[in-house]
Amino acid sequence: MVRALSFVVVVSLVLSATFPAALAASVSANGSAAVATASAGEAPQVNAPDDPEEDVIGWENGYWYNESIDVDQSDGLSEAETEAFVARSMARVEYLREAEFNQTVPVEVISRDEYRNSSGSESTNTTEFDHWNDQVWEALFIVGESTGSSSALGETTGSSVAGYYSPVDDEIKVITDDPDTPTVNNATLVHELVHALQDQRYDLTDAAYRADTQDGELAVDGVVEGEANYIEARYSQRCGDEWSCVKPAESGGSGSGADFNLGVYLTIFNPYSDGPVYVADVVEERGWDGFERRFRNPPNSTEQVIHVTDEEPVPIAFNSTARDGWQTYSSLGENGSDTAGEASIYAMFWYQAREYGADTVNPSGLFETTSEYDAYNYDAAPSAGWGNDRVFPYHNGTGEDAGHGYVWVTEWDTESDATEFRETYVRILDAHDVEETEEGYYEIPDGSFADTFAIEQNGTRVTVVNGPDAAAVSDIRPSLSPTNATTTTREPTETETTAADDTATREPTETEPTTTADPTTSETPTGAETTTTGAGFGFAVAALAVALAGLLARFR
Repeated sequence: MVRALSFVVVVSLVLSATFPAALAASVSANGSAAVATASAGEAPQVNAPDDPEEDVIGWENGYWYNESIDVDQSDGLSEAETEAFVARSMARVEYLREAEFNQTVPVEVISRDEYRNSSGSESTNTTEFDHWNDQVWEALFIVGESTGSSSALGETTGSSVAGYYSPVDDEIKVITDDPDTPTVNNATLVHELVHALQDQRYDLTDAAYRADTQDGELAVDGVVEGEANYIEARYSQRCGDEWSCVKPAESGGSGSGADFNLGVYLTIFNPYSDGPVYVADVVEERGWDGFERRFRNPPNSTEQVIHVTDEEPVPIAFNSTARDGWQTYSSLGENGSDTAGEASIYAMFWYQAREYGADTVNPSGLFETTSEYDAYNYDAAPSAGWGNDRVFPYHNGTGEDAGHGYVWVTEWDTESDATEFRETYVRILDAHDVEETEEGYYEIPDGSFADTFAIEQNGTRVTVVNGPDAAAVSDIRPSLSPTNATTTTREPTETETTAADDTATREPTETEPTTTADPTTSETPTGAETTTTGAGFGFAVAALAVALAGLLARFR
């Protein structure tokens, strides 16, 4: 399978200059995102010191990090101006990062049309992957059936990429709307130069910087994009007072509204927001040597990045018990599953509150940050306490007439965390006018998220099953069928109990596909409370979802 585009290795989305303003305007919330943007500076001119006898940190190709250069990009950059701009920027990245480039980084300017034409991913399994990925984003209640994940991702990212570093070509590509008079944004250049330095030091094509799940990808990007945004912010802080910086080209602006899916954008923006805070914490506590050790062994969940913790996800074992033709996509993801993770679950709650008025989280809480490096706050009660999750998309048949559904298994640190997640999730269903059937299922009657759902809480585990109708839900996960378990109202009391889910315990028949992972997982303790509600929920955001480019398509 092809997992299109990693933020880290394939293309680097430079979102910090575009997303915060658009999102803040769209949400109309009080407060502002603390994202650094490099501005034109009027610092005193500094004459070039003598060149060193050998290459040193803070000096590159004839330019010191603190010297002034004669560059004016109001009418586009000449070749000589570009060389000076890039060389001094490399010196500044070296100075801030306290590390040396091994070689000069080429910078090529390309048009946005050229970028769009070259960024389509190639896969012999595209249709199957799209169906699998659609279910992940639909489970998260971020992309509904009327749009499709590929379309939503393309629309969200297609106009926001300012540049990227290609570790295959060892080159930075800056995207511009007018290649005849090329201009380069300070922040974009510095950000991508950090990725070039990372590649020279660690090799970004190494398997350590790839993951099989969405949450894993976002976690890795927490250090890769986090370091780039951290250095970018420290650079921006010096522009104007301490350093003279090349003035940006005039721009007509893009308006105050957002014409993309804010839920998708908030999900993929997490590494650019919480990553710099994570990096700053490691550097301040352990220095750059300590960060280097962490970079070589990156975090494996967004929970670790959001909360700056080493807490490991709880293993989840799963056996499919589906019948009547329903089966998983065993060749995709991690044994057919994806992991949404805490960042994506928060994005789900935020998006549903903002777009549909769901009583989940306060949308303005997104702006309640505590660090100078933090753009947004991804920490909220119903998504905190995450222990792990696995989303299993299902299909029945092939082609356009196939049926689709999913099982989403989530684990939480405490039973209280699990209850809070379940109750908040159910309020998403309420926002879509969910109806309870006589059999105990819950149905969203119309709209892009119209489907049938069943939910079961068993101690610290909450399982959601989704399908096109009640029969499908029953066939996808027979043990969660209301006919096999006591169904409660959406506000269960402490005394309400039901039959436990047979997840990872029921032996499948010969006709039932089996998907297992982490078989060491312990089962739910005997006597743990089990609450089942017929309602559903969108689940695990699939493949790191930014189908931006096949520039470095990764084959799994």
